[in-house]
Amino acid sequence: MRIDNNGFLSIEQVQNQYLGQNEKIREKVGVQNSDFGKILSQIENKNEGVKFSKHASNRLSDRNIELTQDQMNRLNNARNQANEKGINESLILVDQLAFIVNVKTSTVVTAMDSQETGSNIFTNIDGAVIA
Repeated sequence: MRIDNNGFLSIEQVQNQYLGQNEKIREKVGVQNSDFGKILSQIENKNEGVKFSKHASNRLSDRNIELTQDQMNRLNNARNQANEKGINESLILVDQLAFIVNVKTSTVVTAMDSQETGSNIFTNIDGAVIA
C-alpha cells in the first residue's frame, strides 16, 4: 500500500536513499565480502570512535569521571572487537568503569562506575568485552 504524501518522501525513504548508498555501492561492485571490503569497514569503524549519548554524558559528569586517552582508546578498540563479533548491544568494561554501547551506532548508551554496578546484573546486551 502506497500513501501519497503530496510528493514528499517519508523519513524511512530518505534514510534508505541517503544513508544506505555506501552499502548499496559496495554490494553492486562486490566489495562488501572481499578482503578489501573487510579492511575498508575496519578502517571506517576505527576512524569513527564512540559517541556518548546525553544520558551517558550526564552520568559521567555527575560522578566527575573523566576518561583518559588510554581509556578512550581501549573503549574504541573494544567497540571494534564487539563489531567484528557481530555484537549489537555490548557491555564494555574498562578498568572500574562499565559502559553499555550500541555497537552499530558507536554510541555509549550509559556509563557506570564500580559503585553503581553493585547488583552485577546487566540486561539487554548480547555480548561483553573486557578492555
